[in-house]
Amino acid sequence: MINFDNLWALFAFYGLNALYAFVLLGLGWWLARFIERWLLRLAGRSRHVDPTIADFLASLMRYLVLAVVVIAVLQIFGIQTTSLVAVLGAASLAIGLALQGTLSNLAAGVMLLIFRPFKIGDAVEVAGKAGTVRSLSLFMTELVTPANVQVLLPNGSVWGAAIVNTSTYPGLAKMELTFPAPAGPAGEDLARDIVAALKADPRLAPGAEPSVAVSKLVDLSKPGAGVVELTVTAAVATADVGAVKTALMQRINASMGRLTAGGLASDAPAS
Repeated sequence: MINFDNLWALFAFYGLNALYAFVLLGLGWWLARFIERWLLRLAGRSRHVDPTIADFLASLMRYLVLAVVVIAVLQIFGIQTTSLVAVLGAASLAIGLALQGTLSNLAAGVMLLIFRPFKIGDAVEVAGKAGTVRSLSLFMTELVTPANVQVLLPNGSVWGAAIVNTSTYPGLAKMELTFPAPAGPAGEDLARDIVAALKADPRLAPGAEPSVAVSKLVDLSKPGAGVVELTVTAAVATADVGAVKTALMQRINASMGRLTAGGLASDAPAS
């Protein structure tokens, strides 16, 4: 025979627990969303907090609140959460060990977004690469080289390397480039060609005069075929130093190629 008194007591007990659980879930969901929006508004008032790191921290706090609420709901129904938390902790440790490279990039991305050693649009040299910062996410840093080539760097390698930011102190900087050149008239022609190319470059500082001088005598043992070291100096905008130096190296390489071809042609026997 059915005992309706016991059945009603069980229904009332578990029904009230279910009601409490739904109320707690609703309040927890509302609280998680409220904290997320509050953190985003707080971060939006500061110019020093990157939107990416603000979104990440706000979402992280939201899911932490929801996790606490779910554990509290399970305890309402008498489910022991100690073993569940232990299993989740062990699983998190295993996942962390398996993704330690990715997590190190994530941690480095958080540090880069917090301390901001560079910002979007800065000209930087980092991890052996040079270019303009196009974007910075939690995992990757994107650079664009002067040749318009995309370079993607893991944040772990960026944070762990020396960062040269040529855009931090705007103004003029001295661009200096040293290279070997033939001694004598050929080297003088090359120096004049370099000076003319620099004067025609619009990125050169107005009124600045570039110079090319012999900085070292490398080998003068062979008459007519000696080698000296030339040093080029010019005043350019700090952000344009890398681009001007790259263009100048390409010009020097082309000029040296013409000199070599001319020398080979002159050395060839007359027919």
